[in-house]
Amino acid sequence: MTDDCLFCRIVAGEIPATMVHETDDTLAFRDIDPKAPVHVLVIPKAHHRDVAALAFADPGLTGKVMAACAAVAEQEGLTGDGYRIIFNVGAHGGQEVFHVHGHVLGGQPLGRMLSV
Repeated sequence: MTDDCLFCRIVAGEIPATMVHETDDTLAFRDIDPKAPVHVLVIPKAHHRDVAALAFADPGLTGKVMAACAAVAEQEGLTGDGYRIIFNVGAHGGQEVFHVHGHVLGGQPLGRMLSV
């Protein structure tokens, strides 16, 4: 845990969040600025900068984060019509909080990935 990390502070219970799923290693909560009807962030409780760093440091935990994403999608009723899981890496990738997190998005057609 790092003291200046927003998501570490959510894990520690210092900042409130609307939790939707939790395991011993992961936490999932609603995004405060949703981009779809369902927009849940899934994080490992342990601090890792991004999904690439997590994959190198702890492949097993990476799998647990993905399993939590799948569990959230099922719990939120997204598995029938589909959903998207997004991991942003670095500033050019759109990462704003530097604690790995997957965005589980769905509940409506999401359209194209990029508009370039």
